[in-house]
Amino acid sequence: MRWVTLILVALILLLQYPLWLGKGGWLKVWDINQKVEAQQQADIKSKERNAQLEADVRDLKHGTDAIEERARTNLGMVKKNEIFFQVIDNLPASSVPAAAAQPSGQAQTPSNSTSNTRVASGGITPPAPRRP
Repeated sequence: MRWVTLILVALILLLQYPLWLGKGGWLKVWDINQKVEAQQQADIKSKERNAQLEADVRDLKHGTDAIEERARTNLGMVKKNEIFFQVIDNLPASSVPAAAAQPSGQAQTPSNSTSNTRVASGGITPPAPRRP
């Protein structure tokens, strides 16, 4: 009877090995399911981005508002007879007296700003208009 039990246990182990660790086993199936879920999430994000880009293309093809907005924000363009003022909110306290101490003929550009707005004698002047 003991030999029969050992043979049956060995047979069960031999049958279980491919189920758990073999090609197409449970662990591989679980791993592939995880990869499928991750890819589906990436697909959803890509579809959302594609829909946004499609809407942008549609707006640029059919509407002038989107083109005007892009020209204003990305290229810094202004309309004819329009004056552009840029107000900088986060000036450090040390740069305000330095700007006021400059002679009225000289302009100083703030060091923390990447814009082309000039600060002259306590006021903000608009940048020179850009011509294409």
